[in-house]
Amino acid sequence: MFYWLMKYVAIGPLVKAIFRPWIVGRDNVPASGAAILASNHLSFADSIFLPLLLDRPMSFLAKSDYFTGRGLKGWATKVFMKGTGQIPIDRSGGKASEASLNTGLQILGRGDLLGIYPEGTRSPDGKLYRGRTGLARMALEAKVPVIPVVMVDTDVIMPIGQSIPNVGRVGVLIGEPLDFSRYAGMENDRYILRAVTDEIMIALQRLGAQEYDDVYASTVKDRLPQKARRR
Repeated sequence: MFYWLMKYVAIGPLVKAIFRPWIVGRDNVPASGAAILASNHLSFADSIFLPLLLDRPMSFLAKSDYFTGRGLKGWATKVFMKGTGQIPIDRSGGKASEASLNTGLQILGRGDLLGIYPEGTRSPDGKLYRGRTGLARMALEAKVPVIPVVMVDTDVIMPIGQSIPNVGRVGVLIGEPLDFSRYAGMENDRYILRAVTDEIMIALQRLGAQEYDDVYASTVKDRLPQKARRR
């Protein structure tokens, strides 16, 4: 109910009126049944506009920091994240990664849509970077299609580190679903997981024509001087 109020009454109409977002390929999202929407990640705003422009509810796996802030800003961020279907996860690795996988599988097991950023973090410079294989493992275990999604110009209206957005238009490109049923039962083969992940990233690159760099975005961020990092 809260999700519905946020999307259709409290926030959604205002956001649409200000930013006039456009979408291409909405029909590529199935009307029912579980699927993973794999998106590039340019801005915090990505998690706002994609759910807003879909007819079905969806959930994103979001870093737990968004749910633990203090004061009025922390409370507002937590309420907003919950109201837009975000699910907090610990991204510290190890057992936390396994817990994140299980959370995603539960969402898919209910027949819902799950949004994932395969790069693992926001792009530090607008390029598309190497995907993490957790997405592939989840898709193979849940036996669901992966739908490539490209966010357009969200980093222009809300660059990393900026809390108040600029006014401008943003867009969403949705590609045709990718079927990985040919790899059934191979979700523990790391070579298959890498192949599936790379296929998803190629689909994203072709859909959005972003420049691709075959390294992890987190590695690029770690190389930047502390003051130059876009968080």
